[in-house]
Amino acid sequence: MDPISGIKTYKDSTFAMLLEAQQRGHALYYMQPEDLFAKDGRVFAHMQQLEVRDNRTDWFSLSDAAIRSLDELDIVLMRRDPPFDMDYIYATYMLELAENRGTLVINRPQSLRDANEKFFINNFPQCCVPMLISSNSTLLREFVAQHGHCVVKPLDGMGGESVFQVSEADLNLNVILETITRHDSRPVMAQKFIDEISSGDKRILIVNGEPVPYALARFPGEGDFRGNLAKGGSSKGIPLSDRDLWICSQVAPELKRRGILFAGLDVIGDWLSEVNVTSPTCIRELDEQFGLNIAAGLFDAAEEIVRNAG
Repeated sequence: MDPISGIKTYKDSTFAMLLEAQQRGHALYYMQPEDLFAKDGRVFAHMQQLEVRDNRTDWFSLSDAAIRSLDELDIVLMRRDPPFDMDYIYATYMLELAENRGTLVINRPQSLRDANEKFFINNFPQCCVPMLISSNSTLLREFVAQHGHCVVKPLDGMGGESVFQVSEADLNLNVILETITRHDSRPVMAQKFIDEISSGDKRILIVNGEPVPYALARFPGEGDFRGNLAKGGSSKGIPLSDRDLWICSQVAPELKRRGILFAGLDVIGDWLSEVNVTSPTCIRELDEQFGLNIAAGLFDAAEEIVRNAG
């Protein structure tokens, strides 16, 4: 995971997973990506045994670091935030060595590489508004001209970073496209703008192929169009609609097939906008509002996989 000292425990989904694992009697070991190293076909890490407490000011204790092989562990949770860069890919290579020796890695390393959170929705065009992925500014301008009001964003960001709302009449359109594509050298995504963003960008959690029955609707903050909580948005839990459930029925089987046990679908209005597989959030907010224990479902599934493999 990312540094545990910097998390906000009241809304950190990794922390919810840690609390649940500890409550079940699992020993916890803490690693950051830079702690991993491969040697002679096995992957090792400088690990620290971890104890967690549901306390906003004093939430963890760590032992001294010791070197252990990851294949000594039953389950490894990969919960590092984007950017999805080469360091992230190298970490998945390391985790794949452990997976090949019998450790369950959540989510599966190959799928973390394959299921880019923006690009992956191309597998479900029936769920999405018109979209284009290209580094070619001319194609992107033509797409904006065709669909009028659009959003353009990089393929490797998170939390609403570098997301632009554009239109054909926007005098800044050319410079936005030049900047975001790095002068036609980097592919980006353009999507038709979904007006229903004013009613919330819904985060739907999928656990082992099953949707949590409530979504966290995230509303844009004052003076912004992005519903990301990291950009000042607010949130409210709501039941899934029939359309939400249909979208889940289209996406969830493919997630399960790929070994993605925990994912977050972003749905705006009736449309799928992203599939988050690296470190989806919103467990704690939904647990608190609806009396759920979402991490329990994840560990039920993970423990069953480990038992069946053993």
